[in-house]
Amino acid sequence: MSPDDTETQEGVMDEPSRRQLFLRVFPPIMLPVFLAVVDQTIVATALPAMAATFGDVERISWVVISYLVANTIAAPVYGRLGDLFGRRLLMLISLCIFIVASVLCALSGSVVALTLARVLQGLGGGGLMTLSQALIGESVPLRERGRFQGYLAGVIVCSSTFGPVAGGFLTQLFGWQSVFLVNLPLGILAFALVFRLPAHPRRGNRLHLDMPGLVLLSVFVTTLLLALERLQRFDRTALPAIAGLVLASLTALALLIRQERRAREPLLPIRLLGQAAIWRADAMAALSGASLAGMVTFLPIYLQVVGHASAGETGFIMLPLTAGVGIGSVLTGRYISRTGRTAIVPSVGLMFTACTLIAAGLLAPHLTSWELAWLIAAGGICQGSAMPVAQLTVQHLSGSAMLGAGAASVQLSRSLGSALGVAVVGAVLFLVLSSSDNHTAALFADMVEQGPKAMTGLSAAQQAAVQAQIAAAFSAAFFAIACFSCALSAAAWSLPMRRL
Repeated sequence: MSPDDTETQEGVMDEPSRRQLFLRVFPPIMLPVFLAVVDQTIVATALPAMAATFGDVERISWVVISYLVANTIAAPVYGRLGDLFGRRLLMLISLCIFIVASVLCALSGSVVALTLARVLQGLGGGGLMTLSQALIGESVPLRERGRFQGYLAGVIVCSSTFGPVAGGFLTQLFGWQSVFLVNLPLGILAFALVFRLPAHPRRGNRLHLDMPGLVLLSVFVTTLLLALERLQRFDRTALPAIAGLVLASLTALALLIRQERRAREPLLPIRLLGQAAIWRADAMAALSGASLAGMVTFLPIYLQVVGHASAGETGFIMLPLTAGVGIGSVLTGRYISRTGRTAIVPSVGLMFTACTLIAAGLLAPHLTSWELAWLIAAGGICQGSAMPVAQLTVQHLSGSAMLGAGAASVQLSRSLGSALGVAVVGAVLFLVLSSSDNHTAALFADMVEQGPKAMTGLSAAQQAAVQAQIAAAFSAAFFAIACFSCALSAAAWSLPMRRL
């Protein structure tokens, strides 16, 4: 029985059919997504232990950057290959690469070897998210996709928060190698579950991979992410290098667009991206990634540096935000499946999210850590509405032949948007700190690593002044995140396709 046969005349499935579809499709899709998202965050808390093992501190950040670069570049490749050769097959291949690379990461004896293994792991992980999104579009009826996208968005948000907590726990008990070895049982289980997905016929036999496009995409993504990584710390002496990287990235982007317009089988779906609804949906994905990454990255730092919360306490205090985003995603998906209306939820909801972030910027110094967390969590419920709408819009307009390419464009936009959000908010934070006192900016960096003991040599008055300056900088950071939410709401209002 095809998915379409299970629908009622109104396009909505009855409960037994919906339950059967959920049990058949969601577990094989959920676990690869969980692996893809967790592996981007679980390594962060293990980096100090890796640096202690290898002693190559100045290169240790490449363990994170290399995975992100490879993951981002691989996403459109998997989208294109999945359209041609079948998404279930590509998902199995992606999982195999990911599992083997995880073993190589755990066995690495140097930072260079670990970085190379992380590149391979990113090449495998790049397919997990893209193919999962495309498999929903392939296996689930149109009006039911809203529910699945909501569930999947909830998994993504919860995985992002679970990663650092699990990474710290595993590293402390079993060593940093365990953050990679834990992928083995989960990856094998995911591999077995993927076989439960229905196989669909191939749409092509020959591959004409756009190699010039792939090279230009690699240059564009690599130089852009390097520039954003340098921008995040906002060191004025690095501005010439940042400008050079940005120029190289923009040049590669211009050449990439030219190449994709000429290519017989382009790597990026330029024809799709020319449609107003699709490029606006991709913009929503980028802005959603920027806003959420900014919150998830800098709220824990605020809680630890200003609120003096421990790492364990921070994990618990972050739960309302992640739960709020997850609940918002699920509720948005259910609303879309019931009514067919898409853009209205993020259009209105993200304005409320922006208001909560502005309130956080104004009131944070006067709120307890839990009060601040619940305030931001209230806006997080509406924050969760953006990604289901972006994915559903692109899936619907891409059609079955370009489903993978469309899903890859959303994932690429979200990845780059997340990097941009973290870089911009970090630059704002350090710019405000540096403008008040360079010593405060340096002291803040020490407090992130050492906690409150970094201020033990200061008098009570000096400590109060430093805390006030840091709180003011975080207010500016919250305002910057609010700007992303405002832009996201504007993109949702301008979305031409407003219902399925």
